[in-house]
Amino acid sequence: MMLVRQHFPNRAIADISAAVTQELAASNFASKIPPGGSVAIGVGSRGIMNIDIITRAVVDYWKSIGRKPFLFPAMGSHGAATAEGQADVLAHYGITEASIGCPLHSQLEVVSLGKTEAGIEAYMDRLAFESDGVMMIGRVKWHTDFVGKIESGLFKMMAIGLGKFAGAKIYHSAAYRSLGLGEVVLTVGRQVLASGKVIGGLAVLEDANHATAKLAAVPAETMERDEEELLNLVSSWNGRVPLKELDILIVDEMGKHISGAGMDTKVINRSVWGEANCFPDLPLIRRVFVRSLSSMSYGNAVGIGLADMTTDSLLASIDWHTTHINSITANSIGAIRTPIHFPTDRDCMDNLCLSVGIFDDSTLTIGRIRNTMHLELLELSETLRAEVEANPALEILDVRDFTFERDGNLPDIFGVQSALAH
Repeated sequence: MMLVRQHFPNRAIADISAAVTQELAASNFASKIPPGGSVAIGVGSRGIMNIDIITRAVVDYWKSIGRKPFLFPAMGSHGAATAEGQADVLAHYGITEASIGCPLHSQLEVVSLGKTEAGIEAYMDRLAFESDGVMMIGRVKWHTDFVGKIESGLFKMMAIGLGKFAGAKIYHSAAYRSLGLGEVVLTVGRQVLASGKVIGGLAVLEDANHATAKLAAVPAETMERDEEELLNLVSSWNGRVPLKELDILIVDEMGKHISGAGMDTKVINRSVWGEANCFPDLPLIRRVFVRSLSSMSYGNAVGIGLADMTTDSLLASIDWHTTHINSITANSIGAIRTPIHFPTDRDCMDNLCLSVGIFDDSTLTIGRIRNTMHLELLELSETLRAEVEANPALEILDVRDFTFERDGNLPDIFGVQSALAH
């Protein structure tokens, strides 16, 4: 196995707090909130790099100009669809009243914002609706379930996030039955904007190293157009598995903070609806083996059904109540089907190798990644050496034998098991 570094351009912002302040000061957001007025700031459940720093800078900006900000979770059915669970998700990202310096109100009551032309009723968190204005902090990126001009970002947060559990159930049902999630996100988002309560959002873009690479204050008036442009930009930065095909891809950890589908479908080339190798511009991956569930997923194993093989220990770490709520709300029941599983990594690999139609193990092509978010460091079998050496973005750092520890599990080269232990 070759330890390989994939070199991505570094687009990291040097001073994130200053960039947030500059963006908000240059926007027209302040003119929409009267002096002394309240600002509801929606924060989601995704694992956004530096989200605590960004959120604190947003709050500090509003306080510095004499407004009264408060935070609220904008995350649909995540956190087991409870007020306490959603506040706990934010706390694990370092977002609490004490750390950010403003109130945090987590509750599930909503108000209706009327119906879209397709008859879908839109909702908004009641406390956010009662404020003088609402803004979101959200990462713009590709979505794991659909392809569209707008995918995961501020529009999706307006639709699925601001609508809380009540809205998420209705929106996902409408998406599953007829409209598709992309159309629901657009039309419900437009309905939310029509309420006049949203003043805009702070879009966060990350580069392939998962550094905060761009912060953009997006006004409500141009949000649809602006988010489409931001998605095009960030999609050009995304990291991928840099190969044509693999017999086996080993994923050391999955989790909701890594991807809404546990594993990014547009990295492993799987669909939450059950299709394999459905994206023709991605590597053909014959088998996916996922080894563990990140502790930051809080037992939510949505996406486990995307794997062909897993470990007994991963299954033992699943909170099925939380997983069922998220899966049923999103109408993605197939994404929580239990894969074939064995006690150790060795057992899993022995059986996977028999399943790919190759009888000479020395010809297998194997890749290993920490998770679908971090693709800067990979392990690749030496059978891929020619392809690796032909790619100027790839650097071979080391070569080792493919071995197992005494307990039958793979060495913890990415530090995943160490993180789980703590």
